[in-house]
Amino acid sequence: MEKKAFVTRELVEEITKTYPTPFHIYDERGIRENAEALREAFSWNPGYKEFFAVKATPNPFLIRILKEYGCGCDCSSYTELMLSNAVGIKGEDIMFSSNDTPAEEFLLAAELGAIINLDDITHIDFLEKTLGYLPKTLSCRFNPGGYFSMGTDIMDNPGDAKYGFTREQMFEGFRILKAKGVEHFGIHAFLASNTVTNEYYPVLARQLFELAVELQRQTGAHISFVNLSGGIGIPYTPDQEPNDIRLIGEKVREAYEEILGSAGMGDVAVYTELGRFMMGPYGHLVTKVIHQKHTHKEYLGVDACAVNLMRPAMYGAYHHITVLGREGEACDHKYDVTGSLCENNDKFAIDRMLPEVKTGDYMVIHDTGAHGFSMGYNYNGKLRSAELLLHEDGSVELIRRAETPEDYFATFDGFDIYKKLLPEKSG
Repeated sequence: MEKKAFVTRELVEEITKTYPTPFHIYDERGIRENAEALREAFSWNPGYKEFFAVKATPNPFLIRILKEYGCGCDCSSYTELMLSNAVGIKGEDIMFSSNDTPAEEFLLAAELGAIINLDDITHIDFLEKTLGYLPKTLSCRFNPGGYFSMGTDIMDNPGDAKYGFTREQMFEGFRILKAKGVEHFGIHAFLASNTVTNEYYPVLARQLFELAVELQRQTGAHISFVNLSGGIGIPYTPDQEPNDIRLIGEKVREAYEEILGSAGMGDVAVYTELGRFMMGPYGHLVTKVIHQKHTHKEYLGVDACAVNLMRPAMYGAYHHITVLGREGEACDHKYDVTGSLCENNDKFAIDRMLPEVKTGDYMVIHDTGAHGFSMGYNYNGKLRSAELLLHEDGSVELIRRAETPEDYFATFDGFDIYKKLLPEKSG
């Protein structure tokens, strides 16, 4: 699959007159088209809802777009709950899926009326003591252990993950919850990350639908929903084909009718909890080449670094790079593309074949719309960049300003960092 940037050099040159690089920019048209495709793919299920994984891209301007397509929010922390509430997403349009959860986070989730998805059987007692009651609707996260495989391919290793109930604990937990007055139950599982295959969701769905039938029969608990969580990935590399969400939805429907429908459980809602799939391809990190270094290798130094996008440094992850204005040129030069952190893993690309690059060229680093800005940090005193939104009409809106030194030093109460360096800032 050819990867094309949704911005041009001309547009970036215009944007940088107001907002200097580096910055993350998001494609409103792509986000809307994708959200509509997902909604259509699962329209066969009357109770279907997508709970967008806020951790992927915690920006209210973007979440507000998804809200127009019926999306709720999946939250895992106090501040993510606050953000969802500020956007106007409340009640059971919030799924609170956390782990090792502080009491105050359960309290806020309950106050907002969120569906609480318990990560461990001991959290039943903890939640009841924290709230003084148990909500009428609760969900439990399932971890089957071992390896999650499809055919002969091992997709991931749930048995090594810290999340979820064992199979035996699911049955015990549902019996306890039912005895304590819980009326509506959900099942949740996340067994593999960033799968680029149309088979993952259908295989997962079959496992969870079969579990739902067994749980309802053996415990008498009413299963209200099955949450397939996330895991549908995106094609980071040009040789990968994107998932076909409509085909995925159809295969899940077939499993639903075969397993739940035949068991008389056709009222079960299907939920998803996608982050990367919803936003990943529709974000770019735009950066400028500011140095070239010719030593043992050819290095391109850019004005972004791992604090703007940590996936390559943290995971060795591939992100495609387009040199704006040179899309038609041969990729016959080999470079390492680096940032300015005092860490040798601060590289967006290693031995990457690109066109001949000049200082001053702009680069687009693709697929940063999820787990890009959100994983940023301030090591080396670096400041988080701005976030921009490219609207369908071609206009560009600032949806998060870049950090300033004032932001960075704001928590040093009573210590004026600016007093000697910049006298005009103090006082």
